[in-house]
Order: sequence, then C-alpha cells, then structure tokens
Amino acid sequence: MSHEHLICKEIIQKANSLGKVKKILVDCGALAHLPADELKHALEHQCKFDIEVNETPAKVICEDCGYTGIPKILEHSHDLTLYECPKCGSVPEIVEGDQIFLKSVDVD
Repeated sequence: MSHEHLICKEIIQKANSLGKVKKILVDCGALAHLPADELKHALEHQCKFDIEVNETPAKVICEDCGYTGIPKILEHSHDLTLYECPKCGSVPEIVEGDQIFLKSVDVD
C-alpha cells in the first residue's frame, strides 16, 4: 500500500470515528509529502463524503542568511519537494508547512 493511501486511510478513520461524515476539511502544508491536489484526488477515490483540501503556506528559517518566511519552492510533486531560501539559495530549516492535518469534520 502506498504512503498516500496510508495517509488517506488515517484521515478517513479519524473522521469516521466521529460519526456519519458529511464533509471533511484537510489542511495540507505547501511542503508536505503530497501536494494538496494529489491528496484530494487520493481521498476522493477512498471515500464518499465531501472533501475540501486547503494548501497552507510553509515557513522556513535560513541559518545562512537569517531569512524567515515563505520558501522558494522549486518543485513539488509526489514524494519530491525541492525548495530553497529565496534570499540566498541555501536549503533552510522548515518551521511549519510540512504536515497534513484533519482540520474539521461535519457529521450528521
């Protein structure tokens, strides 16, 4: 089983544990393992309820130049994310935006 199916399975199980699900809202960080559109597509193939996936911005800190803010994302695809400091081009440390969260669940 691929990791996107495992991620989706965990999200769906958490949602279903709260009751009969009508809709879920998932926050997907800009530097998460799956791009938001791929996550939504995978979820739609595994469940019948409405799904909203929002991409949340990432925040990084660069130890080389001191920059703190949104990284320059060079490429983000399935299991591959290339990013750099927009100020100096170094690879900064991720502060936030690499996680996937089940933000809300609407139930009957």
